[in-house]
Amino acid sequence: MPRHIKIAIGLPIMAAFVMILNETVMSVALPKLMDEFSVNASTAQWLTTGYLLTMAVVIPTSGLILQRFTTRAVFLTATSLFAAGTLLAGVAPAFAVLLVARVVQASGTALILPLLMTTIMTLVPVARRGRTMGLVSIVIAVAPAIGPTFSGLVLKSLSWRWLFLSLLPIAILAVVVGALMVRNAGEPKPVRFDVLSVLLSAVAFGGLIYGLSAIGESAAGHTPVPPAVPLVIGAAALALFVLRQMRLQRDDAALLDLRAFRTRSFVVGIIVLVFAMAALFGALILLPLYLQKVRDLSTLKTGLILLPGGLAMGLCGPVVGRLSDRFGPRPLVIPGTMIMALGLGMMSAIDSDTHFAYVIATHVLTCMGIGFAMTPLMTSALGSLDARLYSHGSAILNTLQQFAGAAGTALFITVMTKSAKSSADSGATAVEAQATGIQDAFLWGACLGLAVVAVSFLVRGGKPSVGKEPAPVH
Repeated sequence: MPRHIKIAIGLPIMAAFVMILNETVMSVALPKLMDEFSVNASTAQWLTTGYLLTMAVVIPTSGLILQRFTTRAVFLTATSLFAAGTLLAGVAPAFAVLLVARVVQASGTALILPLLMTTIMTLVPVARRGRTMGLVSIVIAVAPAIGPTFSGLVLKSLSWRWLFLSLLPIAILAVVVGALMVRNAGEPKPVRFDVLSVLLSAVAFGGLIYGLSAIGESAAGHTPVPPAVPLVIGAAALALFVLRQMRLQRDDAALLDLRAFRTRSFVVGIIVLVFAMAALFGALILLPLYLQKVRDLSTLKTGLILLPGGLAMGLCGPVVGRLSDRFGPRPLVIPGTMIMALGLGMMSAIDSDTHFAYVIATHVLTCMGIGFAMTPLMTSALGSLDARLYSHGSAILNTLQQFAGAAGTALFITVMTKSAKSSADSGATAVEAQATGIQDAFLWGACLGLAVVAVSFLVRGGKPSVGKEPAPVH
């Protein structure tokens, strides 16, 4: 590909990697922050919950933002917000300031992945999209896997502030290099900004994701608001949001153009991706609990055990992308979902005496299965849309990935908590009860995996068709 296209894609990939790495560092640091600011666990958890809620509010607006503003403007805004939030977090004198900093960081992060996907779909020829989209899977898979390990290494010898200050030079570099080298892809359009749609979107997606996140806490008896309240409010707002978009899209003025759902390949791809991401996020939340609560490992050792799975998933992304360009999605998605379901099923056999090599192997198997399915699905789903819907399609995909993460976490944590409580009531020790709960949660995950396998047979095969030339860069 030409140098300017490599720059237009490479810089957002670098920025997205750092941003998503930052998204996952907080969970390990929460105990230190609770001591530092004298706050309880439910308050400290807002550093993670607030980040997710901000993402849920901003991502649905990215479709309109990417149409209305230039690529360069969006990239500089995203990286500048992230750099400013990172600096503020590194010097935060109080918990409230740190929470605001996380919200600012999340605002930048929410823009970068839709920008990256839309840029790829706009600039990269059809025949090379799979291998290029494979690079996105490295960001999605490897950055979250490295996050806990990075956090553990920093906290072992340095202050929690270095979780942010060590990333600040990279964030500033992204802004500077972007200002010098990023060029615009396509032409912005004067799209109308509908304030009511933004408000409905914020209530809908924020309410649903907060409600799903609260389900797990509710199962353990630690939630200030019953999950049903935000879920009902979110669902009602979502219904109104959909009706509003259906009316506005007649004039091409929708905040999130839902006409993407008229394309069969997009719908099937999104369904498989949502179920697969729910399984992945569920596994990512359960395995650390197993390793720390059942096997009594440190956060650093836990991160090192989880690292091979994320690396395997990310490293197979470009290879899978090339195969997708050559053979199409179906020959990769079906076996990939089968491998994922097998890995989750094998995880359900993990107990308090399982060898760590088995834990690593099952995690690697699950991650590789998802890796084989993710790249072809993202490429085929977005590639099936008209070019004018690329930005909206990437916004929908990233919004539903956030939703899937919250739903998968809620399902796995709820099953684990209820099963562990039942086991403890039957006389099991705390460790045995926790292990039983985790086994049952992974068994549900395997059932979810089988549902993904069934839907994957609806993915259409065949090589990608050659479409129109990429948009000009200026």
